[in-house]
Amino acid sequence: CLENSVLLRKAVSFLFTVQSHRPHFIAVHCQEVGGKNYEASMSHVDCFVKELLSSDAMKEYNRVRVYLDENYKSQEHFTALGSCYFLHESLKNIQQFDFKAKKFKKVVGKEIYSDTLESTPMLEKEKFPQDYFPECKWSRKGFIRTRWALADCAFDLVNIHLFHDASNILAWEKSPSVYSGTRQKALGFVLDRITDQRFEKVPYFVFGDFNFRLDTRQVVESLCSTATMQTVRLGDTNEVDKLIFRESENDRKVVLQLEKKLFNYINQDVFRENNGTLFLQFDSELSCFKERLHELEISFPPSYPYSEDSSQGKQYMNTRCPAWCDRVLMSATAKDLVLKVIDHHPVTVYIDLVLPLSALSQSQHSGRTQSCGPPPCLNPEEAL
Repeated sequence: CLENSVLLRKAVSFLFTVQSHRPHFIAVHCQEVGGKNYEASMSHVDCFVKELLSSDAMKEYNRVRVYLDENYKSQEHFTALGSCYFLHESLKNIQQFDFKAKKFKKVVGKEIYSDTLESTPMLEKEKFPQDYFPECKWSRKGFIRTRWALADCAFDLVNIHLFHDASNILAWEKSPSVYSGTRQKALGFVLDRITDQRFEKVPYFVFGDFNFRLDTRQVVESLCSTATMQTVRLGDTNEVDKLIFRESENDRKVVLQLEKKLFNYINQDVFRENNGTLFLQFDSELSCFKERLHELEISFPPSYPYSEDSSQGKQYMNTRCPAWCDRVLMSATAKDLVLKVIDHHPVTVYIDLVLPLSALSQSQHSGRTQSCGPPPCLNPEEAL
């Protein structure tokens, strides 16, 4: 199973993180489970999860819940989301909420659920209404919610996948883009659902692929402020096919070429310099949710779209403008639970929470805080 190089790298990276920080509660939210060719690749997902569970690094996590939406034959319900939770043996008084019975139940053993998650009472899963989708075409977008209680501290964990930008040209035409409005509508839908009157309101953490993008129009204006723009149109429809920005001098060198699925800028290092903080001013999609969602300081470069070529792992693909698509957000009440931020990396947050001592076994009452040094030097065989 893990002879696949991509799966092996993901497994080793995950296990390095676990051994480095040794968290008591691990929550992993995945999107696009099975990848683009999910019909052929879904079996690899099951094998990947089983390999993780059997690894030495995970042997102290004696309670596991894995929820994989693999039922790709149900277009109406399929989201390709995966939510995985690993609980350390030192953690006690841990319960999970049954949304059908409307009560918490003790978490025991290791369980994996797939296929029809709609019938699983321990979670809520929804695909966005069809009229939310661009041109009403179904795609794998929605959310999964689980609810947990550590001692007397209850909270929701929400896995989310919002809509992407289908065309760089369309995203450039208007500020903010039409795609931003679609994501705003979908995120509002999720927040309304997890805070409605059906269940008691508790602190919530929402993390996954929000597909938040920088304001393309503003980014292009910033990067190409002194350049001249050439518009190339399709002969049969007169639609814009390409936008080519050239320097006014310097032999009219091309600075940026923009197409439906091409964002080819002359120097992508600018997105990594100083962790890309220059571009945070164009990251504004969360602004309309500032009363409902909070975020820790972003101190890493844009997390998307990194190259899928393992030999160019630190390079961005030239398909989209780099952006912070993958986020960890929380309610104000959830932020109040955060005692200390140990580290904050792309799509990963290590935090200490304010919890009663009764949440841990006696040997863990010291409140040890794991330092954030580099992962131990293990080879793949040792990690697995």
